[in-house]
Order: sequence, then structure tokens, then C-alpha cells
Amino acid sequence: MTYTLITANRNYSSWSLRPWLLMKGLGISFTDRLEPFTATSNYAEFRAFSPTGQVPVLLHEGRTIYDSMGIALYLADRHDGVWPTDPDARAWAMCAAAEMHSGFSTLRNDCTMNVGVRVNPKPMSEALKANVARIKELWEEGLSRFGGPFLAGAEFSAVDAFYAPVAYRVRTYGLDVGAGQAWVDHIIAHPAMQQWEAEALTETWREEGHEEELRACGDVTADYRT
Repeated sequence: MTYTLITANRNYSSWSLRPWLLMKGLGISFTDRLEPFTATSNYAEFRAFSPTGQVPVLLHEGRTIYDSMGIALYLADRHDGVWPTDPDARAWAMCAAAEMHSGFSTLRNDCTMNVGVRVNPKPMSEALKANVARIKELWEEGLSRFGGPFLAGAEFSAVDAFYAPVAYRVRTYGLDVGAGQAWVDHIIAHPAMQQWEAEALTETWREEGHEEELRACGDVTADYRT
């Protein structure tokens, strides 16, 4: 049985991007099933396929694997390349991915993901400044220790997939991530990221809750969406 990956809108769904990019980047074949956000809350609708009422969800051999980290761990048991082979890079990548998965709540709230727009952000809170400073520190550490061009070395891995939504945020809001900008440029140029962005720009639906969150983040200066 092949994998089926259930994700939501390309413009908005940062959690969906992580396993989608991971599987694309590693050449893991899957059926791509899109379930768009249709309202501020899609809990009841998404409960039909997700125990949490959220995406992403991976379906495989009668199993429902949910949460982006859960999916990454499941895939790591079955495919090479999810984590780096070098022990030091592997340990760092696991910790950095876990930190992204559990933290950076202010960045998520104050700089929501919207692939197709550019924003002049509102003045940064101290909490947001701390989040961006930590992102900068992490990326510069990974690139310096393991030589790039990916965060944990020469090869793409899960840690790149977990931070990929932040790369879009850096571009959207013009965030300063120092030497980490080299990784932002590199990951956005990845063919799978280019595919995700192209699909995001052609989406015709809008979900007002996400659009309202975007307006609260700052002034939209450009909108490249269809």
C-alpha cells in the first residue's frame, strides 16, 4: 500500500509543508490529498480522517499517522535520509527539529505563514525578537558546524523540512536571520519548495480567519496570489 499524505492549503498550512517537503525531498512516493481550510475551525470536518481534527495526516497500511513529528518518526523507521548519518549532525538535527516543533509560538502568531504575500510587519515585540534571534543562532550554528548548504550538512534532511515554513516567513516579513539567509535562499530554491509555492500562488480560495491573522501581522505590500 502506498502512502497517502493529507495536507491543507499551500498558502497557509506550515504544518502540512513539513512532511510534504520531507517526502518530496527524499523521493518518497505518495498520493497527495488536499483538504483545504474552509472555515476558521475545520475540526469537525477534519475529524473524519484525523483523530486530532488537524492536518497533516499520513495513511499507510491501515494506519493513521498524525502530527508532522509523528510522520517524520514513522518515515525514519522506513527510509534512509530522514536524519543525517553523521552522529553529531543527527543529534543536532533531531534537537533542532524538536525545538521548532514545540517552540517559537510568538513567531507563529506574529508572522503567520502566507506564501503568496509580502508584508511590512508591525513593530516586533520583545518575544518575537527573541524568537528570531534564536532562529538566527540555530541556523548559523548548523551551517557553521556541518558545512551547509543544508542545516545539518550537505544533504537535505528532516530538520530542513521542519524549518522550511520559517524560510517563507523570513521572505514574507523581511526578517533578519544573518548568515542563515544563505539557507533561506537555498531551501526556497529547492524544486519541491518551488512546486509548493507555485501551487500556493494558484489557489483561488481564501479563508477569512487566516486572512484576518495576516492583516494583524502588518501591512500587505504585495500579493502574488491568483
